[in-house]
Amino acid sequence: MKTLCNNPILSGFYPDPTMCRVNDDYYLCASTFCYYPGVPIFHSTDLVNWKQIGNVLDRPSQVPLKNPDIAGTGIYAPTLRYHDGTFYMITTNVGEALGNFIVTAKDPAGPWSEPYPLESEGIDPSLFFDDDGKCYYCGTKPRREGARYFGDNEIYIQELDLNTMKLTGESYPAWHGALRRVEWPEGPHIYKIDGWYYLLISEAGTGHMHSVTIARSKSLFEPFEGYPGNPILTHRHLGINYPIVNVGHPDIVQTQNGEWWMVCLASRPYGGGYHRNLGRETFLVPFTWENGWPLINPGKGIVEHVFEKPCLPESEHVSLCEKDDFDADTLSLDYLYVRNPDTDKYSLTKKAGYMALTPSPVKLRSHESPTVLCKRQISMSYDVETSLIFNPCKGEEAGIILLQNEFFNYRFGLANDGGKTKLVITKSTKKDDEVSLETICSSEVNIGSDDSITLKITQNIQDLTFTYKINDGEFITLSDNQDARILCTDTAGGFTGTCLGIYAFSEEESDNTAYFDYFMIHSLD
Repeated sequence: MKTLCNNPILSGFYPDPTMCRVNDDYYLCASTFCYYPGVPIFHSTDLVNWKQIGNVLDRPSQVPLKNPDIAGTGIYAPTLRYHDGTFYMITTNVGEALGNFIVTAKDPAGPWSEPYPLESEGIDPSLFFDDDGKCYYCGTKPRREGARYFGDNEIYIQELDLNTMKLTGESYPAWHGALRRVEWPEGPHIYKIDGWYYLLISEAGTGHMHSVTIARSKSLFEPFEGYPGNPILTHRHLGINYPIVNVGHPDIVQTQNGEWWMVCLASRPYGGGYHRNLGRETFLVPFTWENGWPLINPGKGIVEHVFEKPCLPESEHVSLCEKDDFDADTLSLDYLYVRNPDTDKYSLTKKAGYMALTPSPVKLRSHESPTVLCKRQISMSYDVETSLIFNPCKGEEAGIILLQNEFFNYRFGLANDGGKTKLVITKSTKKDDEVSLETICSSEVNIGSDDSITLKITQNIQDLTFTYKINDGEFITLSDNQDARILCTDTAGGFTGTCLGIYAFSEEESDNTAYFDYFMIHSLD
């Protein structure tokens, strides 16, 4: 009997997926950009149900994040590989001096090593271990003979000395992509199959024209021949209204049963038009080999919402916890901070059963880390809710944030405005380099020092409703019919999906505390 599964296999902002197999176990990572900790790592036995077991970059020394661009800098396109008892993760910290680097671990759950920096150009680094034990670096950079246009890149290969973790010898320009004019050949991975070296890449950028192409050679340092049938996977021909778009950035694996599977990123627009609030998610698609080349999802050639489950041992289905009561000593692995957090601003022990946040004057657009704790949006429609006890002083504010990036976001918080305690809804947008902060609503509330206030934002497709209640009262609507479309990359730019969280801001240093009793994201899909 066939078992059907649903795509995406990881909902929400999990772009640039990479995976490897170790015996009967599978491990997967994704990009995190300016969010911390970096590079979540998952385990599965069936390629469908994934459990997060750690974060590869969980120490500031591994991943310094001080660039103000939340959605366009930081950790790009990791590659995860396993060789001779060691896991390797290689990636780029864009916007930081560290650049391309490698970390290693014996246990994929960690701890992972301090970074081994690489003096290599470009982005999207990958590792390939050949049959003789030698390791090769593969990445993308502007053409060595001179780029003719923005995105005129080459895929290049160079040997890596595993003893010194340094590149050695000359680099070789392996391929420039499938077309005469190719923009952004990137995300390369090398595989050796039946005596051929295959080079799998993406082209045309990570937007609607995204595509997957492949070339092969009998040697790593001879010209790679592109497949005449390229691209082997794209959805650009299906139109902007197709429910799965911008497919690309793949990695492949052969199962212990001989099946071949590909993970890739893609997005799901919703709410009319090309609006991808969830960002680039992780999808799974089967393929076979025909005449020495991959044949993706035979007979269909596309990524589907529903597909037949791999013939593999069942992994336990992992349901993300909708409500966190902050009763544990540590946070769950799926929480994110913006850049490297000031940990003194967060406490699970200051008041039992609460997350205590200290308001910070650090802004979202700074080089430092604001007091924000969040999770990825994983549903098109949802309730996000929290209850807090907070007596704001002048210039202080705490509540819920819907964060696309530093310029495009909504805040719904309890604030002190002119000596009065108010509920404030703030919408941030940007146009022509001008940032607009619009106060949608500012309503005075009568709340005592020990009273709790519950804040809830409901997103119904692309409509937002803001409600609240004091103590055990009834929910009151403060504002509705607000547009969530500003929270998509197509409006805001960058490469991330929307994150939902709690925050505490101030105009100057503060010793006040906002106590959050719980944080809940309830899917309405």
